[in-house]
Amino acid sequence: MSHTSEHSTVAQRQHPIGIFDSGIGGLTVAHAVTQALPHEHIIYFGDTAHLPYGDKSTAAIQAYSVKICDVLLRQQCKMILIACNSASAAAFDLVTAYIGSKAKALNVIDPVVEFVGQQFEGKTIGLIGTKQTVNSNVYKKKIDDLQKSIVLRSLATPLLAPMIEEGFYDNNISESVIHTYLSDKHLNRIKALILGCTHYPLIKDQINAYYQNKVEVIDSSQIVAAHVKAFLEKNQLLNTAAAPYKKFFVSDYTKSFEASTKLFFGKRLKLERYPLWE
Repeated sequence: MSHTSEHSTVAQRQHPIGIFDSGIGGLTVAHAVTQALPHEHIIYFGDTAHLPYGDKSTAAIQAYSVKICDVLLRQQCKMILIACNSASAAAFDLVTAYIGSKAKALNVIDPVVEFVGQQFEGKTIGLIGTKQTVNSNVYKKKIDDLQKSIVLRSLATPLLAPMIEEGFYDNNISESVIHTYLSDKHLNRIKALILGCTHYPLIKDQINAYYQNKVEVIDSSQIVAAHVKAFLEKNQLLNTAAAPYKKFFVSDYTKSFEASTKLFFGKRLKLERYPLWE
C-alpha cells in the first residue's frame, strides 16, 4: 500500500500551484511565490469580471470562489492559494470544505496573523484593507485568538485598490490619498501596519516614507510566499521542474488588465480569457 501513496505524491509534486484573486492585485503574491519557489508550475486566475471583491457580499464572493476552484481543480492544482484578503475572509472555510482532499487550501491571512503573533506581542498594530476585509473582523478575531495581548486597529481604505489598479501610485494624487488615510487618528501610535490587501505592496515605499520607517510595514506577499514554501516542504509536495510553466487566466480580458500585469508581476504577462459563466 505504501508504494502507491509514495507514487501518488511523486505525481502530485509535479502538479501546479493554483492562485486566485478578484483581479490582478494577487499577482504581487504570485510573483513572490515564483521567486520563493522557482521550480513550481503556477496557474493564476484573476476574476476580473467581478472585481473588486472588497465591496461585494459574502455570498457573492463565496459563489465566485467555488467557481474558480472548479477551474483550478480541473487544472489538477495540488494547492489552491486564495491571494485575496476579501476572499480569504469570506470564503476560506467554504473553499477548504469544497475542495476536500483533492488539493490543499491556503489563504493570505493566517500566515500574517502567525507572523504578527511572533513579532508584536503586547503591542498595538494597525491594519488597512477593503471594507469587506475590515468589516469581516477576521484579522481581529484571529489575532485575539492568539492571546498575545495585541491590540489591532483596523481602517477601511477603499480608494487604495482601485487607485493602484488604475496606475495612480507614486504620484501626488496617491500621496494625498495615502496620507489622508494614514493620518486617521484611529491609526495613532501603532508599532506596525498590516497591508491587508494584495495591491498594497505597490505603495509600500510611500507608506514607509509617510512613517519615516518608524512603523514596521508588514507586506503579506513575502510572508505568504515563505509560508507556501514551508507548507510544501512539510507535506513533501515540492516540485523540481527544470522548466516550470506559468499560466494566467482572467474571467474578463481587456488590454488595460494585460498592460497593468507589469505593475504587479514585474513584467508584462499574457492573459488568457477563461469566463466563469457563459
